Amino acid sequence: MVAKTLQGLEDVLAQELRDLGAENVMPGRRMVSFEGDLAMMYKANVCCRTALSILKPIYKFIAKDAESLYEMVKEYDWSTVLSLDKTFSIDTVSHSNEFTHSRFVTYRVKDGIVDFFKDKFGPDKRPGVRLHDADVMINVHIDSDRITLSLNSSGESLHKRGYRVAQTEAPINEVLAAGIILKSGWRGDCPLVDPMCGSGTFLIEAALIAAGIKPGSFRKDFAFEHWHDFDGELLDSIINDHSDRREPAFKIYGADISPKAVAIAERNIMSAGVDEWVSLRIKPLNKWEEAPAGGVPGVLVTNPPYGERINVDDMEALYSLIGTKLKHVFTGYHAWIISSNEEYLTRIGLTPSVKEPMQNGGLDCELREFVIFEGEKKEFKRAGGTLKSNAPRRSERNERRRLSDDEWKNDARRRGMGGKEARPARRGDRDERRSDRENSRGREERRPSRLEDKYRPKRGAYARRDDSRRDRDDNRPEERPLSEAEQLLSRRRNPDALKGLGSPKRPSIPRPEGPFMRTRRRGWKRGDSEENA
Repeated sequence: MVAKTLQGLEDVLAQELRDLGAENVMPGRRMVSFEGDLAMMYKANVCCRTALSILKPIYKFIAKDAESLYEMVKEYDWSTVLSLDKTFSIDTVSHSNEFTHSRFVTYRVKDGIVDFFKDKFGPDKRPGVRLHDADVMINVHIDSDRITLSLNSSGESLHKRGYRVAQTEAPINEVLAAGIILKSGWRGDCPLVDPMCGSGTFLIEAALIAAGIKPGSFRKDFAFEHWHDFDGELLDSIINDHSDRREPAFKIYGADISPKAVAIAERNIMSAGVDEWVSLRIKPLNKWEEAPAGGVPGVLVTNPPYGERINVDDMEALYSLIGTKLKHVFTGYHAWIISSNEEYLTRIGLTPSVKEPMQNGGLDCELREFVIFEGEKKEFKRAGGTLKSNAPRRSERNERRRLSDDEWKNDARRRGMGGKEARPARRGDRDERRSDRENSRGREERRPSRLEDKYRPKRGAYARRDDSRRDRDDNRPEERPLSEAEQLLSRRRNPDALKGLGSPKRPSIPRPEGPFMRTRRRGWKRGDSEENA
């Protein structure tokens, strides 16, 4: 199976899947592949906090063009996953030079499925197509000429938990909020604060983590509930398993300057049923004079305005105020702040211990962690302090490698998904792998490319020593005769200037007679004579 997620959360999701008992977990780019049984697929949908959807691959094959794509789709036995009384939808993601238009791919896949049913049951027998809330949701993933068809077991994106009844103008994605909290290492063992809580997403996700409440327990349904092999008793047993439930030891604190935002957050918190663990109040950031009482430093997470969809009168002053409050109020805390504006983040005035790229609502953002300590940095380090975070780090890069053609072909055969002989390695693939190896060696060990050798200067301080020993006569191209246009340009060149090119002295061009440039007079137009001007 494949679990899709947001950029930067791959390792967090991989750990979630391992904790649930998944096997062969391998993080990729905005996805994590894993193996498991039917119960594992249900658990991934109900329990994973950082997954957007869970895909079950059913068919893999090679297609060079749109016609071969259509023929291969039509060959699959779609009656095993679809029936005439069901509706289906198709979502396509393409990374290919051949299949550049995802909508066209969607149409061809739809044609293949529909024609399969027409050929089997009759010209007027076919399942219906539905753009939203379809019974069966099919995902098409294209990587060059390798096609993977999967069933979306989740249906609507898993970030839509079901507890949100109202929202502010730019709420943070629930999956991203949970991922940032899990990245921080917070599990409810100290206070958590969001001084600019908006609609309360950080507060609710933190409460669900601390109390061990499954995020999918609020959902009305999942797409796999419409499949032929749906097991309702198994799903109920997973949802009603409360063995991970616990009582949070510390409160979660939220505040906002907007009374409307606080009212919306309160409604969402009540809808999620976590109001007993969350303290909420109307309070601007400049009114924070002390951290919440609790006896131990905690974690601060917040999603301040970026100046994109929400703006304040002075954004730089706001971020400067954040830095001031972190330094003087939240001493001992670990603060995690996400924003899309790097210039504003630098206004915080503190050195981040973690900087990681993220995405929020289609905006390229950066997540930064700040370790807040008293006094100067030198004294802090001298006392044994460190700015490095205990949050989970990225996995080894070899876990994120792309499957080779042989591995992809064997995986398709092992899973019984069909497939053809994999294409041989192309020159572009070899160049890409060679580039990765050379970049990893460091700049001082990198071998120059052919273009660098070709255009490297032949003389001077930066020329290679062996350049001077090359026999240029052997490789010198034959001189070709000048064209008529080149001869004309050659005759029009200044002969006095050309004479000086062969001598080391600076060439001199004799001053022409008369003024070098005639000054255009006011009122003069092109074509007027000197007298008229």
